[in-house]
Amino acid sequence: MQEPDQQINTALSSADLHNPAEKMLDAERDVQARLGDRPIDFEANRAISNIYRAAASVRRQAERGLLKDYGLSWGGFTILWVLWVWGEMETASLATECDLAKGTLTGMLTTLEKRDLVERSRSKTDGRRVLVSATGTGVDMIDELFPKFNQLETGLVSGLSNDESMELSRLLRLVITNSSPTED
Repeated sequence: MQEPDQQINTALSSADLHNPAEKMLDAERDVQARLGDRPIDFEANRAISNIYRAAASVRRQAERGLLKDYGLSWGGFTILWVLWVWGEMETASLATECDLAKGTLTGMLTTLEKRDLVERSRSKTDGRRVLVSATGTGVDMIDELFPKFNQLETGLVSGLSNDESMELSRLLRLVITNSSPTED
């Protein structure tokens, strides 16, 4: 078995060492150095860890900049965006679509309601069900905000060619499909 430092070096080709985007992150090197003597699929580990790192980095950048200007958290933005795209929906569906726990969604909806961005109502056919919709103010906000958010997205992938961006999307869809529960 190779020593961890040798594994790190052989994981990168000489051409990769000249391209900063191809160099391993410090965290990747640290994990490999710490766990290099174990039978671990380091490529799978790096791929999944980097998905998490990328998502956290995107979220941080959006929340500290653009979303802060609108007084929104990532979750608040996601709720407004989902309602803007799909329209009124039940709280259970909204929680699923936003990947939020129902209790977390309830607190976020209360905050958004206080700002007159969303409203809740009881279903006319089943009073136990709660429906959520964006208000006119909420729609106006997301109408203004989303083009700016898309500019942020564009900037974040600016180092990728269009083909690379499409390939990244395709590969991420595969990971999402592989991590989604299968239906019986």
